[in-house]
Amino acid sequence: MKLLVSVVDRREARIASKLGVDIVDVKNPREGALGASPPRVIRDIKMMIPRGIEVSATIGDLPNLPGMASLAARGAATLGVDYVKAGLYGVSRVRDGLKLAREVCMAVKEVSPDVKVVLVGYADYYRIGSIEPMKIVELAVKVGADGVMIDVKSKGESNVFDHLDLGYLSMLVDKASSNGLIKALAGGLTLDDIDTAYRLGFDVVGVRRAACNVRNWVRSRLDEGRLSTLIEKVRYLNSIAT
Repeated sequence: MKLLVSVVDRREARIASKLGVDIVDVKNPREGALGASPPRVIRDIKMMIPRGIEVSATIGDLPNLPGMASLAARGAATLGVDYVKAGLYGVSRVRDGLKLAREVCMAVKEVSPDVKVVLVGYADYYRIGSIEPMKIVELAVKVGADGVMIDVKSKGESNVFDHLDLGYLSMLVDKASSNGLIKALAGGLTLDDIDTAYRLGFDVVGVRRAACNVRNWVRSRLDEGRLSTLIEKVRYLNSIAT
């Protein structure tokens, strides 16, 4: 299992890479759960990350505007990242999600077939009128995306397990695995939640709040001690699996 840590600038990216996270995720929390950072920020962070650490970029909690979404996806793919994460926030119907996801995938793969597209669904979909996460898996298969992630739009004090039970998440993992998709879980995960995500079979766990010095996920900053503890947890779980 890989640990993905969201960072907002070069300083945080330097901390994350120094400690040895698996994936540095460039994100702008001020613009939402999957808020997009300016291209210059993504580019600068990518240039400073050492070999062996992957970089992902979020392109936003996307509205139902395939043209805008695909343009953002193409731009992110030109910056040398390993993953482009697209939040299917503003689509409530499968046919709309299919169109948006297909355009995003095409835009990325035209730039570089090696850049992985991860479609993000929201655990609190029923509150925000978005597509159910299980359907995100179906969309990913149809459009040729590389993976799926489950996150939470309404951060607050809740996390992903407050919205989706273990049985549902287990079925989602099985469905994604059977179709060869990367499975990622985020959304207010705590240190203890890492064990649960590991047992469920997720390939990637994404954190920010748990690695920060305060619980306010917008104004917080990465804390080296907290992040080190998370990294040690993931490494331990991986070690006992081998």
